[in-house]
Amino acid sequence: MATRGTRSEKVKRIFQQFDVNGDGGLNREEMAALVVAVNPRVKFSDEQINAILDEVFRTYGEFIDGEKGLTYEGLLRTYDDGAGDVDRDFDALDLDLILEENKGVTMASEASSSSIVDERAVESQKKQRTAAWAVSPNHGIVFDDTWKIVDDLEILVKRLKAKQGKDGKMKGDNFDAYSDAGWSRELGPSTEISEKRVFWEESGHDYAIFIKELGVLRSRADGARSREEAFDGHMAIGRVLYEHQLFKEALVSFKRACELQPVDVRPHFRAGNCLYVLGRCKEAKEEFLLAMEAAEAAGNQWAYLLPQIHVNLGIALEGEGMVLSACEYYREAAILCPTHYRALKLLGSALFGVGECRAAVKALEEAIFMKPDYADAHCDLASALHAMGEDEKAIEVFQKAIDLKPSHVDALYNLGGLYMDLGRFQRASEMYIRVLSVWPNHWRAQLNKAVSLLGAGEAEEAKKALKEALKMTNRVELHDALSHLKQLQKKKLKTNGAANGESAFISVELAKFKTVGERTTARQDLADALKIRAFQRITRLNRCDVELLKKEMSEHDVPVSYSGGGVPEKSIRKPNLEGILRRLLDFLKPETFHGAVKAINERILSVLDDTGSGRVDLGMFFAFLAPICSGNPDKRKRVAFDALLWRPVNEDGGSLVRKADAVRYIKLLRTIYIPTHGISELLEVHGEADSSMVAFNEFLVMFNDPDWGFGIMSTLIKLELGDRNRHENRVCSVCRYPIIGSRFKEVKSNFSLCNQCYSEGKVPPAFKQEEYTFKEYGNEGEAMKDKCLCFTLQSHKD
Repeated sequence: MATRGTRSEKVKRIFQQFDVNGDGGLNREEMAALVVAVNPRVKFSDEQINAILDEVFRTYGEFIDGEKGLTYEGLLRTYDDGAGDVDRDFDALDLDLILEENKGVTMASEASSSSIVDERAVESQKKQRTAAWAVSPNHGIVFDDTWKIVDDLEILVKRLKAKQGKDGKMKGDNFDAYSDAGWSRELGPSTEISEKRVFWEESGHDYAIFIKELGVLRSRADGARSREEAFDGHMAIGRVLYEHQLFKEALVSFKRACELQPVDVRPHFRAGNCLYVLGRCKEAKEEFLLAMEAAEAAGNQWAYLLPQIHVNLGIALEGEGMVLSACEYYREAAILCPTHYRALKLLGSALFGVGECRAAVKALEEAIFMKPDYADAHCDLASALHAMGEDEKAIEVFQKAIDLKPSHVDALYNLGGLYMDLGRFQRASEMYIRVLSVWPNHWRAQLNKAVSLLGAGEAEEAKKALKEALKMTNRVELHDALSHLKQLQKKKLKTNGAANGESAFISVELAKFKTVGERTTARQDLADALKIRAFQRITRLNRCDVELLKKEMSEHDVPVSYSGGGVPEKSIRKPNLEGILRRLLDFLKPETFHGAVKAINERILSVLDDTGSGRVDLGMFFAFLAPICSGNPDKRKRVAFDALLWRPVNEDGGSLVRKADAVRYIKLLRTIYIPTHGISELLEVHGEADSSMVAFNEFLVMFNDPDWGFGIMSTLIKLELGDRNRHENRVCSVCRYPIIGSRFKEVKSNFSLCNQCYSEGKVPPAFKQEEYTFKEYGNEGEAMKDKCLCFTLQSHKD
């Protein structure tokens, strides 16, 4: 370790090097040059440099000589206070003061554990203690004894790596490549982590020895002379372990650092990063929130880190499926640092993920403007453009992403889907083949390859591809698809115009479809109910007990706010609403929950928040969910009524709601779930201006009205109860898929249709009639009973 005299001489040489104008002080420009020069591996932004200089000039104000800046005594004091390492800075600047190189090595060796003295001495002589994080004035090592711990730990890790590499236990051959992922160094994009992740073998003897020796180093850190030095030691241990992807052990060190200095930003931030990489997103979120709280309380000291905390918090929330909430933090990061292109990309991707395509395009285009070679941003921009119907432009942008990164799986896969939508099946199959060359077990790509080959008329190749997909995953829809393909080959049916692999059909207008008996569902009603059923499946609300809505209303208080019109309502911001949905759908995996939120945002929240304020009426929202949740139909209607009662405008009515409010509810309910019918003008005539109140029984009459209410619910219930029914080996006469749910039999020609084809008015071309009469069978038992009854009646006639 350098003596005080040596230190002061080195500091004087450093000072003289950067006092360009020779006025005896370092002004902001000269100090900025010093900071950059002694940290050659760190790329500082202007915001970071300004934050560092603000802190120095504020902390050492007594050593500031007017416009001249920081004096020599002030610079010496910064080193004395541990703001930098004199020896390291002097070496980094390659100045001409010569010291004994081995002096520091000898002293360090004396403090080392005997088993690694010789190795560590060699490593120290190589002067390789300059990882970017270690030399940074804000994140780096402060105390000399911490360097000794770091040197020893590096040797332990390299020894472990050598032994596991020799035994072939380490998974991942690009160990040294895992480092910089742009702005978010600790949390790169998921693809980069998966590509560069290294997995250590933790069950062997070598790893056990490593953990034991690591414990010795941690004890040395705990035995430091002060709390600050112990903190410095544990942070350095954590950073070294993190750099080598020993995330579990790094987390232990960061947690210990959190205990030593609970209000310091850094250990919480680092712990959050570890937890995220380990897949513990909820805990990561909590650590990032603590880091944010600490950074905001510290003023400007950590201002430059705040955007990154927001970004990583958003990533952790996305890991939980909370994409609406993530948008808020990405947006805030972009406000705090307008040049943060990665925050803008993540914001655009998240907005696209919840169906807000126009806003997504704007954010993604801004990110690409800042970073033109950003392949991920190009891919997501193309996806958003496709969702908006701008297909030709989307193809160009997808191709740009692929040009930038030829193995970009998402771009290849999504471009394949776009070609499929356009009916360009040969090009689609080429994209899926390229996906499989990068990711051989991508079963969805394999399935889509089969579908695109079928569309291109290559039935045999499609069959082979489908069998390969079955080897990858044993999902029931693949079995149905294979059965469908066999039916097509067996019947040798001609394809319908667009070569989509379906049997030929003719479309019949609605008026020509007749029904037999009251139990047979009308075609239009079935079409509407199928769309609602599809929404239930995407959101999984059919698995959410309606009683949970009632529980939310009774247990969670929501403050009353006032809209622009002065009407009191219990409104809530979309991210907070997402938290409620997470409680209601807590059984969903993050990616499934994300899909549910997107569907709900597109269909329900877009109607509730028609002004774009970002707030929605929670009582009305619960009332919209109630009819499609699980539970007894009568109970669903009761909860919908209770949700209206819960709204402030109806609280004074006891057990009654305003008729105008009930009318508006049903009007919006139909707008959301039956948009093809439009909004009935009769509703406005019969209720909008009515100031009377309605009880539950009167509400039921309005709700159940088949023409102006939500009478479609009875058909929806029928679909819920029967959508798993299979009709033995019967297939639809149009699409050739096995019939699941109800079977619609044409009474004169005896052909059968599935739910979907019946609702779309498709019939086989061989049965051209002036009109068609159908009878619905929920299962084969009903069909058999009907057949026996007809046979009995025929026998009586005979």
